[in-house]
Amino acid sequence: MNRIRKVTTLLAAATLVSASATISACAPQPADVGLLTADGVARVSVQATDYSAQLEAFNASARKLGVTLLADGGDANNGNVVASPASLLIALSMLRAGASGATAAEMDTVLGLPVEGRDQAMNALLASLEKFDGDPGSVDEGNPPRKPVMHAANGLFVDKDVPTGEAFLSTLASHFGTGVYPVNFRDEAVTKAAIDQWVNRNTGGRIKEAPAKYSPENTFSLLNALYFAAAWQEPFEANDTADRPFTKAGGEVINVPTMHASLGMAYTEGAGWKAADLPYAEGFVMRLILPDGGAQGSAGPAAVSAEVLTDVANGLGSASKDMVHISLPKWDHKTTFELRKVFETLGLNQMLATDKDFGGIQQGMKLTQAAQAANITVAEKGTIASAVTQINAEDSSALIPEREIILDRPFHYQIIHVETGMPLFTGWVADPR
Repeated sequence: MNRIRKVTTLLAAATLVSASATISACAPQPADVGLLTADGVARVSVQATDYSAQLEAFNASARKLGVTLLADGGDANNGNVVASPASLLIALSMLRAGASGATAAEMDTVLGLPVEGRDQAMNALLASLEKFDGDPGSVDEGNPPRKPVMHAANGLFVDKDVPTGEAFLSTLASHFGTGVYPVNFRDEAVTKAAIDQWVNRNTGGRIKEAPAKYSPENTFSLLNALYFAAAWQEPFEANDTADRPFTKAGGEVINVPTMHASLGMAYTEGAGWKAADLPYAEGFVMRLILPDGGAQGSAGPAAVSAEVLTDVANGLGSASKDMVHISLPKWDHKTTFELRKVFETLGLNQMLATDKDFGGIQQGMKLTQAAQAANITVAEKGTIASAVTQINAEDSSALIPEREIILDRPFHYQIIHVETGMPLFTGWVADPR
């Protein structure tokens, strides 16, 4: 049963709220930009247990998106890639809320989205993440918090002179908690600054500008931001960090700062891989997947397919904790993606081409730019990561360890939200430097 809870309401056909108005903590308001609101539309509260099948479909979709992003590689030129499949999934789910016809069918099929209860299930996912919400700007990134900060924000900038569908914005309000900002895209100095400020605030300054190229011809810019900061359940001892060999794809051996510990972790093995869940202090784990050595294990992100990720999730989901010796390099990576290429790879061709099927958002709307920026820092105390996805359009742990996972060659990782199983961030470490 849905029950109404009091949050900021958002809808296009309504009055402008002054720039000093308060939006929820999930969506800090850019300066000098109003907020579209309407009476009678509130975000509904749903029970995640009512949407378990839909949430698992989202997890499968996110695994597919993550594999596609890593295979694309973005602008990485050294083999290191970091991406947020969850951010991309949330942004595409918002876009799907306004799609119809062949584009809606294509998005459902390609992304594996639930046929029924799609928006309600995404609401449940976002509500689960909100349990860890906080202000990214308040985090001391040198000392990640014991209580994780998992901040998710959705924003939509629309041209104030172009009508935007009320039903679409009502769905964004009631299930996504999306802030909707009326702007003049022709005024690049003001509007680009407002969008960039939204990005900067919601990523704690780790991403300072929106990832997609700005165009004054646009009339629609949809964004999702994710920010994650958490301490390990048991921090690595800095004194134990030392340079250790890491074998890159192709056989080159380099020395990199590497952390060491023996910890209680869920551990599993399969054909061609081993994996463990390294726990944060609460609510999240870093899933580490090490392909077997040799040419196949060093081939790159393609060595870990969506099917392997599903096997890993199933294996770790039923695994008891073992004492595991872990050797893990430190890394600090960032990647930017041109998402139109990713969409083409997925087969979302109708979505890219249509100027009819997003008429429920804006008449004649056609996608123009799409991009994601993501980054991650992993060290002895914990992890800091952030991502922004943007879609633009114009209206056309004292026992002897029994196991070990020595990450001394290229490996795959994910940051997993334990309650839902959602992979928030994913990446491939080819060279930790």
